[in-house]
Amino acid sequence: MINSIKDLNDFSASFEPDLSVKIGSLTMTNPVGVASGILGYGEEYKELVQIDELGALYTKTVTLEPREGNPAPRLVETPMGLINSIGLANPGLECFLREKLPLLRSHCCAIIVNIAGSTEDEYAMLVDRIEEELTLSGPMSKTGVDAYEINISCPNVLKGGMTFGIDPIIVERLTGSLRRRTARPLIAKLSPNVTDITEIARAAEEGGADAISCINTVVGMVIDTDRMKPAIAKGLGGLSGPAIRPIGVAATYRVSHAVSIPVIGVGGITRAADAIQYLLAGAQAVQIGTALFSNPLAPQEILNGITEWMKKHGVLRVHDINSMLK
Repeated sequence: MINSIKDLNDFSASFEPDLSVKIGSLTMTNPVGVASGILGYGEEYKELVQIDELGALYTKTVTLEPREGNPAPRLVETPMGLINSIGLANPGLECFLREKLPLLRSHCCAIIVNIAGSTEDEYAMLVDRIEEELTLSGPMSKTGVDAYEINISCPNVLKGGMTFGIDPIIVERLTGSLRRRTARPLIAKLSPNVTDITEIARAAEEGGADAISCINTVVGMVIDTDRMKPAIAKGLGGLSGPAIRPIGVAATYRVSHAVSIPVIGVGGITRAADAIQYLLAGAQAVQIGTALFSNPLAPQEILNGITEWMKKHGVLRVHDINSMLK
């Protein structure tokens, strides 16, 4: 029993916290992942980021057909973040299966494939085709795909994305359709650009989602006052970075109280204290995104910081942090 500061210090020095996180049938070694779109499919930044030390790598979005994305300029810096309008640029499903999936299989961390479609049928076709390919790869743990993140929240495409994620009926139906197609965990990535995010989260849970990622980017705009034109070619984009962290923490808090499945906190995490805010708000895990543009070591630093915080406060298991908010 810990009765004094000395006891706590002795205890902290003598144990290593349990950082593992369970999402459906998937167990991640720790709660820190890199958000979709930041590290591509893992190969592009392997010299900068120690991918195998992550709890999870969320891949760049995969769509059925190749997408060039939106016209440039499609990224602009803001005082506390970035606005992007990439438009889900990617090489398409068949290229992913042929060229990217073999590389993903070499990593030890959980690989979570982010998928997006323009129609409900496209989402179904994506999962069907990936599952077909994976049946040739042996046990699920060795296939290079440990779970799916369903992107129903991208604000930068005309069809699909956020248009699905604002309607709870569609969210439940889409999630249910994918649930029937795979035994792998399904993570619904939600938009903050809705009236009630808890309604959407409950719909995803009803459809069979194993977890909720919240939040995706917040719709934003920057205007070039010299040119008197939007700084982003498409006008509007998705705001990420520290500016949206309070929105993400609040959404995580609300959603974690509305559903019984795990919540993964996303948005504006640049240091361990930010991640711990999400964990205290109810998240089981977190994703790091924009921070990597300025600090490729952010995931490792954040993981180390969480570990030290747990030791300092005598927390044995990372999921125990959820119950510590006073």
